[in-house]
Amino acid sequence: MQTQPDLSALNLRPANEVMRLKRMGSFHQSRLSFMRVLLRRLKNENWQFSRPIWQVNADGVGVATYQATGPRRSYTLVAFAHDLPDEKRSDRVIAEAWDSTFTLFDGIPNKADIERLSQNVPLQEAGRISDSEFVLARANRSVRLFEYVIDCLAKGEQPDQEPIESTGYLMRTSAVYGSAKFGAADRQTWADRPEFVGSFQPELLTVWLIRAFTIDLVEHLAKARAPKTATTLAPELRHRFGVGNSTGLGMAPFLLNHPALIHAWVNARETALAQVRAIDKANAEDIEQFEQLVQRAQINAKNWVTQHPYQTEKITQLQADFDKLLTHFTSDPLAQEKPWNALYLWAEQHLSLEGQEQLVSLIIEPYGEMIDQLSNTMCCDEAEQFCISGAMTIKRLQNIIEQKYGWALDIDFDGKQACARIWYVSEEKLEPRLGERHEESIANYEQALAPARDIKLAYEALQTWDKEQSCAQFLMRHPEYRHVVRRLQLVEKLPYAEVCDNTIAHDMLPIDLLRCKLSFFGATHFDPRSDRWVRITMFQGAPFPHELADIDPDDCAYPPLQST
Repeated sequence: MQTQPDLSALNLRPANEVMRLKRMGSFHQSRLSFMRVLLRRLKNENWQFSRPIWQVNADGVGVATYQATGPRRSYTLVAFAHDLPDEKRSDRVIAEAWDSTFTLFDGIPNKADIERLSQNVPLQEAGRISDSEFVLARANRSVRLFEYVIDCLAKGEQPDQEPIESTGYLMRTSAVYGSAKFGAADRQTWADRPEFVGSFQPELLTVWLIRAFTIDLVEHLAKARAPKTATTLAPELRHRFGVGNSTGLGMAPFLLNHPALIHAWVNARETALAQVRAIDKANAEDIEQFEQLVQRAQINAKNWVTQHPYQTEKITQLQADFDKLLTHFTSDPLAQEKPWNALYLWAEQHLSLEGQEQLVSLIIEPYGEMIDQLSNTMCCDEAEQFCISGAMTIKRLQNIIEQKYGWALDIDFDGKQACARIWYVSEEKLEPRLGERHEESIANYEQALAPARDIKLAYEALQTWDKEQSCAQFLMRHPEYRHVVRRLQLVEKLPYAEVCDNTIAHDMLPIDLLRCKLSFFGATHFDPRSDRWVRITMFQGAPFPHELADIDPDDCAYPPLQST
């Protein structure tokens, strides 16, 4: 049995270290990532899966359903496959047609439900779903790999592993909507269901079932193309297919708009790291598991392909970091007292941020019995944090700013570079966008997504007030700072709630915000296509529904070691 260490012996990493954009943009998936939490729960609760409907023709057009049944309820992915001309295929949110569209139905749909959904789900934003549906999603084929796999299978051959690893998916989603969007059920409908404890569980259940659909579709099309010679994917190759995703600026403000939730995510991760760093001695089994995981993660780094120079440099650093780490192992560093703490401190001195945060994920990996329950803390009632305490004094507000936002007070926002950007919402798609303050006439449309600047402005305004006056009095005169005071009162209690960087600086990279959020989802192989959107892979290596009872999903997070 693993024993719980004394957390008082080791503090959590400070927020002004962890919540820097460059570090947040180096986070990796871990045992606490939501995809892994989902699969662990489904396995532990012995969920059963079936495919009641498969009505897809030889051209790949039709409908299929995937049913997931747990101890209390059933959910059904309803998948619609379409015949999409190449010229209409786009990952942009403004697209109007897709290769496949999906919804997650609460329960088991009847014929009338599927007919209703067939008239709305393929339209996506232009249609409407109901509170019987939790998620609305769409996906496009990765055309070359999709056709290549069909062609190989139709000939009775297996595809080569190299193109599978370099792409990682047969389809990529361009949107996975939930929480009342376009008529879907509000989060309150399912928030208290035990199977969805945590964050984004219905959405990720949807994506995992979409993954099964993509494999079934290519095998079906290969069989339709060559009934006599077609074969199915070998299990070891099948596992290397995930689901792709294209994510842009629409997701970036999430970390700023949901500070209490972000604290819950990061606090769980930092608590897990602190618990493991506090362990007095590592046993041989844990050391062996860790060393194997390092080798498997090194393979993952070698398979990580991108063309973007920012991420290319980070991958190069990560690959060099693995060489340093493996060399460090020759000195038997895990034989000493508090081995994981010593290893982390060594990493701070010798590895890049990318390597340090990869090591964080690897260090906590052998200690699931100790840390997995932290996943239950990775959600919160954000409404509880919304009320402002009007009785708080001006002096206390100033103290919070000085203690938590000293880094912001040092920024010169009168300079053009420090306030070069503007966050606004586009009229066309009602999606967040990032503009150039000094080049575009958009100042009147700015969103409150520059906490560092706004808090410094509020601090300057507070200087003329009596320190014993209340913030209620201040806000009566300055209502424009209500969001600032609310944020200050929240960050005082929840230190990881704030991004400790300037989000409107000329050199701010939105992909760092995207990377942070997506790492908590469990995404891998981040592939930026600009500084504002990124492609990722989800559930690569994970078991499929029919395998979950027999495979440990936590043993699938990294590629297997190559057999000798």
